[in-house]
Amino acid sequence: MSPLCPLLLVLALVAVPGVRGACPAPADLKNSDGTKTCARFYDKSDPYYEKCCAGAELAVEPGTDLPFLPSDWTNVISSLVVAPRCELTVWSLRGKGGKSRKFTAGAYPRLEEYRRGILGHWSNAISSIYCRCY
Repeated sequence: MSPLCPLLLVLALVAVPGVRGACPAPADLKNSDGTKTCARFYDKSDPYYEKCCAGAELAVEPGTDLPFLPSDWTNVISSLVVAPRCELTVWSLRGKGGKSRKFTAGAYPRLEEYRRGILGHWSNAISSIYCRCY
């Protein structure tokens, strides 16, 4: 076996979608007072996973229902993390219109990797959210 094969395998594993990168672990999503956070959003992502989940942050509590995200967060979310035992539903249009997708517990450092229809992706395309925990 060529010495190049192990290196290629490592590079392939690093590039797999779902890799956490610099995103916090889903189990670490808590407020400073220790209460649970349902999800956390970030306005920056990067082709390099270790630079994802950066920039401004927005944390939402369990049961948060925002058919209209604050104007400075509409269509700017590029990375997100969903806490364990929680589910996040997102929509592409304000008022819970357009395309929708559910994200379960986990880190999603590059929303460019999650398809929204034939030609689109979810990076900078989220306008409405609902986050619930069970």
